[in-house]
Parts: sequence; C-alpha cells; structure tokens
Amino acid sequence: MSFLLSFSAGFALSASLIIAIGAQNLFVLRQGLKCQHVGAIVLFCAVSDAVLIIAGVNGMGALVSALPVLSMGFTLAGAAFLGWYGVQSLRRAVRHDSMSIVAGQGVSLRQALAAVAAFTWLNPHVYLDTVLLMGAAAMAQPPSARPVFAAGAVSASFLWFAALGYGARLLQPIFARPRAWQSLDVVMGGIMLMLSMSLLWSSFFHHCLTQE
Repeated sequence: MSFLLSFSAGFALSASLIIAIGAQNLFVLRQGLKCQHVGAIVLFCAVSDAVLIIAGVNGMGALVSALPVLSMGFTLAGAAFLGWYGVQSLRRAVRHDSMSIVAGQGVSLRQALAAVAAFTWLNPHVYLDTVLLMGAAAMAQPPSARPVFAAGAVSASFLWFAALGYGARLLQPIFARPRAWQSLDVVMGGIMLMLSMSLLWSSFFHHCLTQE
C-alpha cells in the first residue's frame, strides 16, 4: 500500500506541474493540431521530463541550486528564445500567415525537435519545478519508495504529453478556420512574450539581490 501511495504522490505532483498553459504545451498542441511529427515530439517531451525527474530524485537539485551562473545562463537563453518565438507567432497572425491544416505544410522533423528542445531545456522553470521541487518531494519519501515515486511522476508525464499531442486532433474542426489559427498564434505569442519578460525581470531582480 505504501508503494501505491508513493506512486500516486509522484503522479499527482508531476501532473500538477505539467498540466498548465506554457510554451512547451502550446507547441505540442500546435503540432498535434497539424498532425505533424506528433510521436517524435511527444516522446522527446516525455523522455526529457523523465530524465529531469530522475535527476531531481537523485539529488541533482542541490547541484543546480549551487551553480547560480548556470541558472542565469539558462534564464537569459530561455528569455531570448521565447521572445523570438513570440514575435514570430504574432507576425504570423498579423500577416494572416497562420497555418491551416493542410498536408505537407509546416516544419521539418529536425526543426520541430530543435524547437521543442529549446522550449524544454532552455526553460529555467523546468529545473525549479521538475528538478528542485520534485527532488525535495522525493526526499520526503522513504529511500525504498523513491523509485516508485519517480515512476509515478514519469507516468504522468508520458500520459499527459500523449493525450495533448494525439488528443489535439479532436479540435481540428475548430481549427479548420484560418481565424482560429490566428487566435492561437496571438495567444502563443502573447504568452511567450510575457514568459520572456518574466524571465528577464527575475534575472534582473536576482542580479540586484546578489549585488547588495
């Protein structure tokens, strides 16, 4: 029974962290709507989460928190990428360039994986949430139950990304209209620019604190 509770605790915590509107989820949703490279993107996101979760459970959070320069580098790189992608999304919407669901349209597999890799690994929040928070929660578990806790967290990640990527096609009738794609691009652009500014502000605030 204790192992079942540990699995459930890991599953619930992981689900609460990843089921939120963010840059990565919006990109997975967009590719799912286009039915392009869904399997590869879902697998990349889930495996990346699994690597981060296992790293957190095994104590990597202490290393991340002990290297503020590394954290600052990820923050600035993530802010730059999110700002660039946000501007591109808004440009598509303004120029009526938003994609419709047409076979053969979209990005290549390499471009899609490069984008989702940036959304995943250049996001400093993923290290705070998945590595530090997950690691701290795992430490509250008995040592023998920590692998089960991690298994629950990883299961939630695989289930979520599969549901988001493959379930997005259910919304295709709505996105058969170009205006719906424009609206999605506006939402994506706005959220990513806000995330970019938030990262820059947190970086500036942290720098000011360290200078005092």
